[in-house]
Amino acid sequence: MVTDIRAAELKNPVDVAEYLFRRLHEVGVRGVHGVPGDYNLIALDYIPKAGLNWIGNVNELNAGYAADGYARVKGISAVVTTFGVGELSLVNAIAGAYSEFVPIVHVVGTPSTISQRDEMLLHHTLGNGNFQVFADMSREITCAMAKLNDPHEAAALIDHTIRECWVKSRPVYIALPTDIVQKKVEGQRLETPIDLSYPENEPEKEDYVVDVVLKYLHAAKNPIILVDACAIRHRVLDEVHELIEKSGLPTFVAPMGKGAVDETLSNYGGVYAGNGSNHGVRERVESSDLVLSIGAIKSDFNTAGFTYRISQLSTIDFHSEYVRVRYSEYPGVRMQGVLKKVIAKMGKLNVQPGPKASNEIAEEDQEISKNQVITHAWLWPRVGQWLVPNDIVITETGTANFGIWETRFPKGVTALSQVLWGSIGYAVGACQGAALAAKETGGDRRTILFVGDGSFELTAQEVSTMIRQDLNPIIFVICNEGYTIERLIHGMDASYNDIQQWKYKDLVTVFGADPKKSKTFQVKTKQEAEDLFNDKKFSSAPFLQFVEICMPKEDTPKALKLTTQATAALNAKE
Repeated sequence: MVTDIRAAELKNPVDVAEYLFRRLHEVGVRGVHGVPGDYNLIALDYIPKAGLNWIGNVNELNAGYAADGYARVKGISAVVTTFGVGELSLVNAIAGAYSEFVPIVHVVGTPSTISQRDEMLLHHTLGNGNFQVFADMSREITCAMAKLNDPHEAAALIDHTIRECWVKSRPVYIALPTDIVQKKVEGQRLETPIDLSYPENEPEKEDYVVDVVLKYLHAAKNPIILVDACAIRHRVLDEVHELIEKSGLPTFVAPMGKGAVDETLSNYGGVYAGNGSNHGVRERVESSDLVLSIGAIKSDFNTAGFTYRISQLSTIDFHSEYVRVRYSEYPGVRMQGVLKKVIAKMGKLNVQPGPKASNEIAEEDQEISKNQVITHAWLWPRVGQWLVPNDIVITETGTANFGIWETRFPKGVTALSQVLWGSIGYAVGACQGAALAAKETGGDRRTILFVGDGSFELTAQEVSTMIRQDLNPIIFVICNEGYTIERLIHGMDASYNDIQQWKYKDLVTVFGADPKKSKTFQVKTKQEAEDLFNDKKFSSAPFLQFVEICMPKEDTPKALKLTTQATAALNAKE
C-alpha cells in the first residue's frame, strides 16, 4: 500500500468533503440544496456527517432560488450541483444572487483531476476536452472561485472562498473533483473559526469622512433617511435603526429595501420610488435638502423607471466599499464605521415631520359586498392588517412586488423579492428556502408567498419539496390570467402574454400532500378573502396552505402602472 507522506504528517486528518461541509455548518448553514449527479454523489455522503441536511430539489434552477431565499433569512446558504448539465441549470439563479448581493456557496462535483488532465471524452462535457468552460461561465457571476485540484491547498481555498462569500455578500464557486473528495487535509484548522469580520477603515480617513458628513447634516434644514437593499445585504441594520431612532429623521425605504426598517416607528414614512410613490412620500423626499441614502441600488424597477428626483448635490451615499458626499467619493471607506461615528457625534438635528405610513384602505375601496371582486387597491392594505410581527413575506416579480409597497409591515417582518434581477418564478423556490430557514431557526415565524399565476407555472414543482420537507408556508397564487407586467409594457391582449389556466390548488394533492397536513382555498370576492383573513386557524399556519386568489386581468397596483409606462418609454427610445 502506498502512503502519502504529506498526509501522514497531518495531526488530525480530515477528508476534503468533510472539511468543506463542516465549514459550511460553522457559518450557519444547516440545509444544503441541490440535485444529485454522478460527479457529486460521494461528496453528498459527507453532508449528514457534518450535521447538515440534504434538501433535494426537483431541479437545479429551483434549488438556486431556494438557496437564495434561505440565505436572505439565515445569512448564507449552500447548493450542490453536478458538472456541466447541473451547474448550467443553476446559472440563472446564481446570476440573480450576484446582482442582488446574496451569499450562496455553489459546490460543483466535477470529473477527476486525471480525467481533466487527459482531456477524456466524458458525458456532461462539450466533447472537446475543455473542462474549464463551465467554470469560466460562472466566473463573471461569482466573487470568488476555488478549484480544489490539490488537497494541500484545499483547506485554505475553502476558508478563503467562504469568507469572500460572507464579506462581499455574493455567490462563490467551489469545484470539487471526484478524486479529491476523500483526500486528507489538516483538521486542526477547524478549531479556528473562519474570520468573517469586515476590514476596518483607515482611522484618519474615516474620521475625515465623518466630519464631512456631519458638516452637511448639521447644515441641513429638513434632512431625511432613505434605506435600500444593500443596508440589509451588508449587515448594517443595527446601525441604521440606531440612526433612525436617535436622529428622529423621517425615514423611507426603496422597494428593494422593504423590510429593512421597523415600519412601526413613528418616523417611518413609506416607500419612495420616484413617480411610483404615493403623493405624500414623493413630495416629502423630493423637497428634502439632504438625503442620507444607505445601501442604494438605483435600478429601473427600484426607481419606478428612473423617476427619482433627488439631486446628487443633496445626497450622501453610504455603501459597502465607499461613501459619496455630494459629488466627492471616498473609496475604501465602509459605511459601518462611518455610521457608528456619525451616530455618536451627530447631536441635535433639524427635524421636519414626514408622512405617516398606514394600512388604511382608501374610502372608495372599503365597501365589501357579496359579489365585489378583489382589487389591488383593497388587497395590499388588507394584507398589512393581517400580517403579524416576524412574518417572512415573499413577493414575486409582478403585481405582488409592486402591491407590497402599499403594505405597512409589523415589526420584524422580513421581505424577500427580486426587484433588480426579476426572474419570474423566483419567489416559489425562494419561499421553500425561506420556510426551511424559518423552520431551522425555531419559533413560529410564518412564511407567506404572493405569486402570480404565470410566474407560478415556471417553478410550481417546488411545492413538492415544501411538502417533502414538511414546511408550512401560506401560498397565495394571484389568478389574473397571465403575464401582467408584460401586458402593461406591451401587448395587453396579445396571445404571448396568455397562459394555460391550471387548477392550481389541485397541485397540492398531485404532489402527494397529506390531506390532514395541508389545505387549499379559492377566493373570488372581497368577502371571501375577508373571511379567510379572519379565520384564526388559517392565520395560525399549522401546515401548508394554498390559496387561489382571483383578481381581474387588467387590475394592477398604481405603482406598477407608473413603472411600466416608464419602462415602455425607455424601451422605445432611439
